Amino acid sequence: MNGNDDPHDYLVLSRGQWDKDASPEDIQRAIDAFYPWLEAHIAAGRMKTGERLAREGATVSRKGVAIDGPYGETKELVGGYWFVVARSLEEAARRLADSPTLRHGLFYELRPVEPERASAYVRTNETPD
Repeated sequence: MNGNDDPHDYLVLSRGQWDKDASPEDIQRAIDAFYPWLEAHIAAGRMKTGERLAREGATVSRKGVAIDGPYGETKELVGGYWFVVARSLEEAARRLADSPTLRHGLFYELRPVEPERASAYVRTNETPD
């Protein structure tokens, strides 16, 4: 990352599905608790807003355009995104640990946002092993 103690952004991907044995009332209570939890963090500058993701989508590659798939099942697994502002990955993860939705099956993928542009000479997620 940036090598100093300044806060930086971490992308949060909300993943998973609700527990099959959870009642709709329990799930709704978790959802109703989630939004004030998120809004309080945003108001305090600890998180930044994102959005829910729709079920439909497309992929675009050298093979062409595919509407509504294939996604490797991600459209079912990624429900939305937002950002955490923290000084480390560990701090960002601790901040998410008390989210009301975790107890009913959802989980979060947390990734540091890289501010640098891509380069063919620097190892990145896109670089083959």
